[in-house]
Amino acid sequence: MDAPLLHEPHHDGSALYLDPETPAPGWPVRVRLRTWVGDEVEAVWLRTTYDAEPVFHRCAEITRDETGDAPAEGGSVWWEGELPVHNPVTHYRFLLAGPGGTQRWLTAAGVVEHDTPDAFDFRVSSHAAPPEWGREAVVYQVFPDRFARSAAANERETPPWAVPAAWDDEVVFEGSDPRTPLQLFGGDLDGVTEHLDHVAALGVSVLYTTPVFPGESNHRYNASTFDGVDPLLGGDEAYARLSGAVHERGLRLLGDLTTNHTGDTHEWFRAALADPEGPGRGWYCFRADGSYECWMGHHTLPKLDHTDPGLREAMTEGPDSVVARWLRPPYDVDGWRIDVANMTGRLGATDVAHDVARTVRATAQAQRPDALVIGEHNHDASTDLDGDGWHGTMNYSGFSWPVWSWLRDEASPARAFGRPLPVPRRGGALVARTMREWTARHGWRATTWSWNILGSHDSARIRTLVGSPEQHRVAAGLQFTLPGVPMLFAGDEIGLEGVNGEDARRPMPWGSPATWDRQTMGTYAALARVRAEHPALVRGGLRWAHADDDTLIYVREHPAGSVLVCARRAPGEAISLPAAALALPALDGAPARPVGDPAPLLATEGAPAPLVVRDGELEVPAGGPGVTLWRL
Repeated sequence: MDAPLLHEPHHDGSALYLDPETPAPGWPVRVRLRTWVGDEVEAVWLRTTYDAEPVFHRCAEITRDETGDAPAEGGSVWWEGELPVHNPVTHYRFLLAGPGGTQRWLTAAGVVEHDTPDAFDFRVSSHAAPPEWGREAVVYQVFPDRFARSAAANERETPPWAVPAAWDDEVVFEGSDPRTPLQLFGGDLDGVTEHLDHVAALGVSVLYTTPVFPGESNHRYNASTFDGVDPLLGGDEAYARLSGAVHERGLRLLGDLTTNHTGDTHEWFRAALADPEGPGRGWYCFRADGSYECWMGHHTLPKLDHTDPGLREAMTEGPDSVVARWLRPPYDVDGWRIDVANMTGRLGATDVAHDVARTVRATAQAQRPDALVIGEHNHDASTDLDGDGWHGTMNYSGFSWPVWSWLRDEASPARAFGRPLPVPRRGGALVARTMREWTARHGWRATTWSWNILGSHDSARIRTLVGSPEQHRVAAGLQFTLPGVPMLFAGDEIGLEGVNGEDARRPMPWGSPATWDRQTMGTYAALARVRAEHPALVRGGLRWAHADDDTLIYVREHPAGSVLVCARRAPGEAISLPAAALALPALDGAPARPVGDPAPLLATEGAPAPLVVRDGELEVPAGGPGVTLWRL
């Protein structure tokens, strides 16, 4: 039988293991490692790189807990070392020496017994930390055309490019159908404002809308200007009203900005076409024959050239740029989600993507010191998250894909986002490994500020993918309890469906409340409440305790108290864990705080059963499917 996961050596970037979490350049950080008393670790070194040269620092044993009923089965040894923060981003790992000359490495991806590349090393950044509200957030995404219509929407004429639709019409969603981007349901910003009570009741703290700038499509990612809000949405005044109403409730507002391209009707692009010798020609990526680069071959989305000083001044640099203007009154946007951030500034041999990220962040924070910038990236964002650019990413790779693969209904018609094959169904151990590797690649800080996404306007709905309300609530439980920021796509909370991104953009059925999944809506609100009440679920570390095909158990550790989470995709038997391995350390010289009789906090299905502690073992009760939380 394999050793319990809780007996593995452990470190992460949370407060129990890294002090301080955000160091100043040039100052050492106290770094701690936890090992099991039964793991015969004889010595520990921190290995870091000083200007890319490996350097080793000896760690000291600072406390040993053998106070349990069966110390050989539990208890922890804590080691501590000083890590000099010489480079802006410092990579490090642990070298563990054992009996007979054995050696192991602990990296952020786990323990290995061979020399492994630095790609999975832990990392600590001395760059300024992202705003704390971004980590504490529960984000609610609104696609304005499909969320709600105010009375004023009835008075607006449908533009010539659009295909009008009634609110209860079926969504056209096949990419081969030319109506897909043109079908207009007429939702507007005052409609959003009118339904903010619904949003707030879910425990949401951040409202994020997809673009509000004019564009000849229902999604508006093909902007025709950045100088005003689309009149179809109510114009500048409606956006100011929405911002005021959001902030009056103590919430935040995030905008959506495409820095990679504009629409081909944009005033900048029309000027560039009209005058090949004009200064604006260099704002776009024109070829010698007069054709131009565009996003993924779509000629209506010409690509911006961020090596051009004029474009940078207009778009990203300084107080008069697009990035800056909308963060000032009367709109007071609190930050940006940057569309296709992974492609911005990249074209062939040219790669200024990180420069763009730094500039956007610096410009935003010059207007609002606590501005947040999140970059869209649907695969490996690790090279874009080094601490001075995007604060985090939409974490499809590190969260969405593994959750989708664990919970997918094999009969689901949901289509994979960006893949030619359906989402594969995988067991829990592989899912935990996937998440661990992506956390290692992105880094702890970036992971905890990145968005845990179950679905968005670009993907199938989670309800369609998992096939049942119970499995949907399992997914929501993971979304709110794993490291990262939960982001709901409007309608997730009531069980809306969709087989792909365009189909997921179905209008909110305000007129059909009987169709709403009220239990799931209540689960979202309860999860948001518990997350807000327990620092471990926002700032705590992550230790995997158990993983089999159908069950994932993990603990979010924090000095103020830990939370144990059991997620099951199918019914399962009780599972025993070594109780002493879950005890919070007492690093101030006092006795360790053992696990007592943990009180149940929440269960997505039924009543949460209490944990039972006997003979040094903590028994997680049988049950499932569902997610249950206990306070430790």
